[in-house]
Amino acid sequence: MEPLSHRPAPRLSWIDTLYSNFSYGADDYDAEGNEEQKGPPEGSETMPYIDESPTMSPQLSARSQGGGDSISPTPPEGLAPGVEAGKGLEMRKLVLSGFLASEEIYINQLEALLLPMKPLKATATTSQPVLTIQQIETIFYKIQDIYEIHKEFYDNLCPKVQQWDSQVTMGHLFQKLASQLGVYKAFVDNYKVALETAEKCSQSNNQFQKISEELKVKGPKDSKDSHTSVTMEALLYKPIDRVTRSTLVLHDLLKHTPVDHPDYPLLQDALRISQNFLSSINEDIDPRRTAVTTPKGETRQLVKDGFLVEVSESSRKLRHVFLFTDVLLCAKLKKTSAGKHQQYDCKWYIPLADLVFPSPEESEASPQVHPFPDHELEDMKMKISALKSEIQKEKANKGQSRAIERLKKKMFENEFLLLLNSPTIPFRIHSRNGKSYLFLLSSDYERSEWREAIQKLQKKDLQAFVLSSVELQVLTGSCFKLRTVHNIPVTSNKDDDESPGLYGFLHVIVHNAKGFKQSANLYCTLEVDSFGYFVSKAKTRVFRDTTEPKWDEEFEIELEGSQSLRILCYDKCYDKTKVNKDNNEIVDKIMGKGQIQLDPQTVETKNWHTDVIEMNGIKVEFSMKFTSRDMSLKRTPSKKQTGVFGVKISVVTKRERSKVPYIVRQCVEEVEKRGIEEVGIYRISGVATDIQALKAVFDANNKDILLMLSDMDINAIAGTLKLYFRELPEPLLTDRLYPAFMEGIALSDPAAKENCMMHLLRSLPDPNLITFLFLLEHLKRVAEKEPINKMSLHNLATVFGPTLLRPSEVESKAHLTSAADIWSHDVMAQVQVLLYYLQHPPISFAELKRNTLYFSTDV
Repeated sequence: MEPLSHRPAPRLSWIDTLYSNFSYGADDYDAEGNEEQKGPPEGSETMPYIDESPTMSPQLSARSQGGGDSISPTPPEGLAPGVEAGKGLEMRKLVLSGFLASEEIYINQLEALLLPMKPLKATATTSQPVLTIQQIETIFYKIQDIYEIHKEFYDNLCPKVQQWDSQVTMGHLFQKLASQLGVYKAFVDNYKVALETAEKCSQSNNQFQKISEELKVKGPKDSKDSHTSVTMEALLYKPIDRVTRSTLVLHDLLKHTPVDHPDYPLLQDALRISQNFLSSINEDIDPRRTAVTTPKGETRQLVKDGFLVEVSESSRKLRHVFLFTDVLLCAKLKKTSAGKHQQYDCKWYIPLADLVFPSPEESEASPQVHPFPDHELEDMKMKISALKSEIQKEKANKGQSRAIERLKKKMFENEFLLLLNSPTIPFRIHSRNGKSYLFLLSSDYERSEWREAIQKLQKKDLQAFVLSSVELQVLTGSCFKLRTVHNIPVTSNKDDDESPGLYGFLHVIVHNAKGFKQSANLYCTLEVDSFGYFVSKAKTRVFRDTTEPKWDEEFEIELEGSQSLRILCYDKCYDKTKVNKDNNEIVDKIMGKGQIQLDPQTVETKNWHTDVIEMNGIKVEFSMKFTSRDMSLKRTPSKKQTGVFGVKISVVTKRERSKVPYIVRQCVEEVEKRGIEEVGIYRISGVATDIQALKAVFDANNKDILLMLSDMDINAIAGTLKLYFRELPEPLLTDRLYPAFMEGIALSDPAAKENCMMHLLRSLPDPNLITFLFLLEHLKRVAEKEPINKMSLHNLATVFGPTLLRPSEVESKAHLTSAADIWSHDVMAQVQVLLYYLQHPPISFAELKRNTLYFSTDV
């Protein structure tokens, strides 16, 4: 879970109020939709200290506690843009007034920081310099530029707020401010060095130490205090704190700005830029957050929070987990009557001093949690896609807002269920008092993030404690204000002006990795997001005993509305004693991980784009290019009829004097021989260069085919089979019958559907039908090994459905509209057609041809 959601937040009219408005609240219900019984939180006896204020300032808190920042008025929750516009515009003024006051204080803080710079520079050229020019430039890097940006912003905004008019426009000022965040990026990149330099200079120079310990900050114009003393370290953190503050103000402004106000699109753009900037720096910075001192003098700050699925009493529950500097707190949002301020209920907490991670082989076996059937997960995806399509139609026809909200509510419920039931990767934590807790995550990436964040905090000198019920209430009460992740992270739920993500194929070459301190058995995996959670899509081969692996392996990854690519680097473990009892698999060690945004403008080019992901001192070099689905799905007949790829199946079988093409028989035989138990077979991408090599060998009918097959990675063989069907000049189930397959699968009556679907098979040319039935039986045998290979009939239908049914270019133009619609319309139906035949009792070619069915309409 990232510290700040990538999703722009202004769409608050329904999702932000879901807990109070929906009968199906995410935190109050379990996987079956049953309301949880509220009970006392575990471990809530007594504790010697607690933060007094519920408004502690985390990295993304809306309030700054230090340096006298004023508190901006908090607008009412859930006011949709354009609703009660009068009140909204009034709140807008209040938000701006509060922000303007804090902007004045921020400018005074920057001035205080700049004040010693000139005299220090003057002494730098004398015989007794306090600091060198280089040290001064490092410590005060970009402060002058930041001061000038905000002074100009303040001078332009102040008269607009003082001479208030409901039609006043100031979105362009925020947009300009956001566009200058490059200066902040430079400041952030230098921030750690600036702090370290200031600390070293203080230790070696008493004069500078006195200066840096007591900088005078001017108070606001109407304040009784003329000056406040602040340390240089505290002031150097202010610019980082300021971007988060500005971002939260943009959230509030959008909430109270009518959609038709000229400022609305400008503020949206400013928020998008600010959030992208924050997401890029949140992981890099070591935040020195303004701390709240407890009665004992300790500090507690929020470090990380996010939604996790907890296994409790053998069922899945969605929790909001908060990691503070000394405690991990697991909470759910309480249901409250409309209009009341929402609060969290603490389910349990563990002081970090008492928290331990069991090694995988030490873990006891998981409590019995029944995995959600794949076909039900696929059904949810289909429902989400269908509902999304209905919403778009309603919007296009300017339908009633109530109807749209109802559809959105239904879509959210399905998205929530998908999010709750899809994670399978165990993340277990123990308390020293013997209690154990189990979360399920969708990716190793999240598991590693949470583990690393906790272990980093545990390096400090932490004390065990117990919270009293009052202290626990205060801490839990602070969670609502401190949370950085507000909405359940479902990525498929997009509005018109948000990126729908990418649909098509991402080609990725993983070149090499550098920066390893000792030899290891290294490989990488690639993940992309799909329907709100991440899925592993490809895996490089293992480079044994090296510090500089050179893979140079290309993969083709199918994207379904994806927005992010993750690369994880592992050290392969060959010790069979290290088996994780949670999932009975040997655990490999994560050496590093990184993520990049799939920006359509960057990747939608014909050329390869080379990049480097840095992870824990390791650098992984990779290249990528994107092919949109409508481009990648064109069927291009081969110009050479001597090969097999791009050649009609009837031509190939006639030439070979076979019933099923040789390439299909050989690939199927090899997969069944040594790949039928391979995890993700047909789903995990094979190396593109290996696939191309196999393609060339089959096209040339080379004598070495069998030898090459026996040596080749099994995922490359599976990929070659998929490529063969994808490159047929017309789909295996033919262009002519495509509309009838689409109509047949939509029939509601089971008997009518059976007659139609069997009649359509009989209507296929013999080579197509025999090959289809041969492949069908193979895929059923693969699915029989689902407990081992994780490939269900639904997974296989998802992989092969579009490959076997997608029409060629002429036909596709009549059926396909936008890239996003492809998944929600045709592809879903194509998957359903193949799934129908996979779930059907065995179909015999002879029986099919012999039987005369009632359904005999010409196709």
